[in-house]
Amino acid sequence: MAGLDDLYKEIIMDHYRNPRNRGELEPPACKAEGFNPMCGDEIVLYVDISDDGIITDIATAGQGCSISQSSASMMSAAVKGKSVDEARELTNKFKAMMGIGDASEDDTEDDAEAIAAAKAAESAGDAGAIAGAAEKPDLSMGDLSALKGVVKFPVRIKCAVLSWNTLLEAFELLVPEEPTTPS
Repeated sequence: MAGLDDLYKEIIMDHYRNPRNRGELEPPACKAEGFNPMCGDEIVLYVDISDDGIITDIATAGQGCSISQSSASMMSAAVKGKSVDEARELTNKFKAMMGIGDASEDDTEDDAEAIAAAKAAESAGDAGAIAGAAEKPDLSMGDLSALKGVVKFPVRIKCAVLSWNTLLEAFELLVPEEPTTPS
């Protein structure tokens, strides 16, 4: 597995040193900002969405650790050209890979609780269950699979999901989700 870990490190560092879609977009692009007060990561996203709900362009800016900046680069490459719904689904899938929420639901509110639970499992010596998922590559996630190892370090999960949460905030500014009515 050491070879796979080395490959994943290379992918992360490549996205950190050579970020994709780095820069700014002119209005009418939506601008959303995310901040991780725990480590000082900052993400600024600029998103252009067509009338038919396709992400026609996306740019990232900001500063922070290699995990947050690489994740932003990978996220921007993964969602460009996709519909908002496809990007939301990929966000859910990514967050599920990080051990947060469920792949079938959009749940940014529970991040802190999920991270706290992961930290508790780690300190109780049960981190193997959390980390076990990180050892199996998910080829359907492309470069994003390189970030699976982050789950071994619960304090870094917020770094990895910062750009994804910021993307969801941008969507809310541009295309609010339909409210669900209780049955």
